[in-house]
Amino acid sequence: MTDLVPVRRALLSVSDKTGLVELGQALAARGVELLSTGGTAGTLREAGLDVIDVAEVTGFPEMMDGRVKTLHPMVHGGLLALRDNPAHVAAMDTHGIGAIDLLVVNLYPFEATVAKGAAYDDCIENIDIGGPAMIRAAAKNHAFVSVVVDTEDYAALLTELDGNDGATSYGFRQRLAQIAYARTGAYDAAVSTWMAGALGEPAPRRRVFAGVLAQTLRYGENPHQKAAFYLDGSDRPGVATAKQWQGKELSYNNINDTDAAFELVSEFLPEAGPACAIIKHANPCGVARGATLAEAYGRAFDCDRTSAFGGIIALNMPLDEATARAICEIFTEVVIAPSADDAARAVFAAKKNLRLLTTGALADPAAPGLTVRQVSGGMLVQDKDNGRIVRDDLKVVTKRAPTAAELDDLLFAWTVAKHVKSNAIVYVKDGATVGVGAGQMSRVDSTRIAARKSMDMAEVLGLDAPLTQGSVVASDAFFPFADGLLSAAEAGATAVIQPGGSMRDDEVIAAADEAGLAMVFSGMRHFRH
Repeated sequence: MTDLVPVRRALLSVSDKTGLVELGQALAARGVELLSTGGTAGTLREAGLDVIDVAEVTGFPEMMDGRVKTLHPMVHGGLLALRDNPAHVAAMDTHGIGAIDLLVVNLYPFEATVAKGAAYDDCIENIDIGGPAMIRAAAKNHAFVSVVVDTEDYAALLTELDGNDGATSYGFRQRLAQIAYARTGAYDAAVSTWMAGALGEPAPRRRVFAGVLAQTLRYGENPHQKAAFYLDGSDRPGVATAKQWQGKELSYNNINDTDAAFELVSEFLPEAGPACAIIKHANPCGVARGATLAEAYGRAFDCDRTSAFGGIIALNMPLDEATARAICEIFTEVVIAPSADDAARAVFAAKKNLRLLTTGALADPAAPGLTVRQVSGGMLVQDKDNGRIVRDDLKVVTKRAPTAAELDDLLFAWTVAKHVKSNAIVYVKDGATVGVGAGQMSRVDSTRIAARKSMDMAEVLGLDAPLTQGSVVASDAFFPFADGLLSAAEAGATAVIQPGGSMRDDEVIAAADEAGLAMVFSGMRHFRH
């Protein structure tokens, strides 16, 4: 195997014509013979370049609506032949097969076709066959062939050729081959995933996930862990598709927490008024509505000012100057909102380390999707938790029914509890969280921790009673015993929302009645691990 391989003959066949003419001109200027197909050849000729049609090389015209054009020994022999194998060289000489030193291919836009909601048959016609076959052949034979599948690699290719007098190095071809196999793998993953959905198959025998590198990260959750951020091609508004206006690069934990914050705040439609969510370590430490965005932020902040320091703030409406000024009073890692006006961005400009992200829109909390978690030896895959309830879904199980105001707060608390790590307890009063207990092994502990934090904040705010006095409380899963519910009553809660379904529901209901609580069952659980 020779390290440097001169590029004398190239085959170009691309769906995405971005940079094609410039690449063709650069190759031709370096004396490279150009082979091409269909529309690619036409584009190159229009630019005044000499191009040989693949049909001239194979002796067969493109046929069957372009389904068959490059699947031929004259093409694949030129890609697969080992140039240092005498038998291969002899076969090339015998059959007049010319070596192909460079393959530039990008595939039919299958993913884009699916994203447009095209009909089944249209999607099938956009499954590329010849392209992946050539890519895999060239990548396998990277000892002698360079294969480029991404337009962003055109510049690197030309730099490589210039640095090696028209040749490519083995290490460069290896890297291109890895990228090529990842591309065909992702393409096949997109096809198989789409087809499983078209067939209504929720758990196909084999499932493949693919992503495109967005950025390498300084480290993962901890400095000794390497990490990177990959995009799945979804156009869902959020951290993956947001525009970053300022601030240093997002970290692994920033991305994870910002996603949690924006998914939560997206539950609250702007038509119902401004809302703010403050997240710390993927758990909400304050969520509130308000008459203005600044008020919503202030009320969320007053739930747990200590935890809010260095947190992530998500807003359901465009960021304005007043809210930006309020946010700047403490250290905040990231602010994410659908948009931000010029005055707000000017305020943030003085905070160089504060990241500001805008998404253009809120995420749809009811949209279908998957969550994936790796475990030793496999992956857990489930539908995204897009379960939601309305008033008519609630079942009053106590002697006292909630008041209209309590019902509003119960639904608010339930929405927030969906985004709190289990065991989750959320106290809410007047459209704002006043205590959050997250991630405890015991539901009683979550209840008490949330109450304790509300007492601490009452002292900070100079109040005589805990914030939870007169609140409602949500539990993400049923109370297995009455102790957790009674702890909430001791904290001052007057109404409870929980899924119900415990073997001891009757005992819990009786305890609620005795304490004078109103309680409703949602019939839906929101575990979040």
